[in-house]
Amino acid sequence: MVVLNRIYTRTGDGGETALSNGERVRKDSLRVEAYGTVDETNATVGLARLHAEGEMHARLGLIQNDLFDLGADLSRPGVDRDHEAKYTPLRMVPAQVDRLEAEIDAMNAALSPLRSFVLPGGSALAAHLHLCRTVCRRAERLAVALAAEGDVTEAAVRYLNRLSDWFFVASRVANDNGAADVLWVPGANR
Repeated sequence: MVVLNRIYTRTGDGGETALSNGERVRKDSLRVEAYGTVDETNATVGLARLHAEGEMHARLGLIQNDLFDLGADLSRPGVDRDHEAKYTPLRMVPAQVDRLEAEIDAMNAALSPLRSFVLPGGSALAAHLHLCRTVCRRAERLAVALAAEGDVTEAAVRYLNRLSDWFFVASRVANDNGAADVLWVPGANR
């Protein structure tokens, strides 16, 4: 359990922050941008969850916890030095990606095939899930850029890729299993 007795520390007033391994970096570093955008994704999931019920509400709760795991993973450089750490670093694992894939397959099985691209909207929950999807895609792009530097777990990048797919399929489920999807009509306003 994490205990936070004091929220402000004043150590970041100069534009730097500490990573989870204690290393100090600029707040605009790629790593901080990546895990910060994962945090933004989590905030959008919280908004979506306000409109969800039952199983969807529970699944979004699991995702919020996963996103904290992912933030912890991305906030700790030195994947190749994990064995040297005093405490085992929290890293994303393939089972988290596998769970998303199983949920995507189960949700998608009940949906009719798409005949066009889907516009965000249809219902409040679907619109919020589309917002989750787009912020998640931004987090993925940043994680991919960070991975190009060679210091991100494969499971972290895969999770973000799969999660944006999950949000898309879940948005269709939220739109009466696709019946209330708002479809793009190419060239409709010419």
